[in-house]
Amino acid sequence: MATTATAGATAASSTTATSAASKSGTQLAGNFNNFLSLLTTQLKSQSPTDPLDTNQMTNQLVQFASVEQQISMNKNLEQMVSLQQASQLTAAAPLMGQRVEVEGDSLPLQNGSATIRLPAAGNARTARVAVLDGAGRTLREAQVSLGPSAQDWQWDGRDATGNKLADGAYKVAVTGADASGGAAATSFTVIGTATAAERADGVLNLRIGGATYTFDKVRSIGAGT
Repeated sequence: MATTATAGATAASSTTATSAASKSGTQLAGNFNNFLSLLTTQLKSQSPTDPLDTNQMTNQLVQFASVEQQISMNKNLEQMVSLQQASQLTAAAPLMGQRVEVEGDSLPLQNGSATIRLPAAGNARTARVAVLDGAGRTLREAQVSLGPSAQDWQWDGRDATGNKLADGAYKVAVTGADASGGAAATSFTVIGTATAAERADGVLNLRIGGATYTFDKVRSIGAGT
């Protein structure tokens, strides 16, 4: 039944887009006919001693048609993008409730827990993980030894003094160090449960609790903890 409903919605959207394109074409033809009527009137009223230049008239016709067609094309492209994003929202529905791994410095605290995935040891042998509030103040930090494979660091949602913090989006910063303690580049991802997909300002976003990410930041679905 869900598949049928989705197909029906897609068909309805397609019909709407087709109707809009047809309406746009009708408007284009109507405007062009009006322009021709005005041009005909101008030709009838022109002075025999100073007739309208043929090349100029032709250029005006071509430019008018070109601009109208571009306007119509832009409108159709906007409708296509809107339909595509609506389709992507529908396609994102199965992600809800799934564990998702994303790239970003926004850390979602959900049900008093948050997860950061650290990479295997390379040039960086240890990683300093810092959880920050919106003002950039460090709430919690830890020094983690990197191993032969990726590992997860769990945050229990408490600050350095043991106070339980509210669920929401926090900032996270990870800095690596090599065997001698010098700075070394390292990466990280965050893991959480997808809660919503939404479209804002023409961009499709994935929400994980209080944190928001664009879909190009998704690295894996069904990520373990």
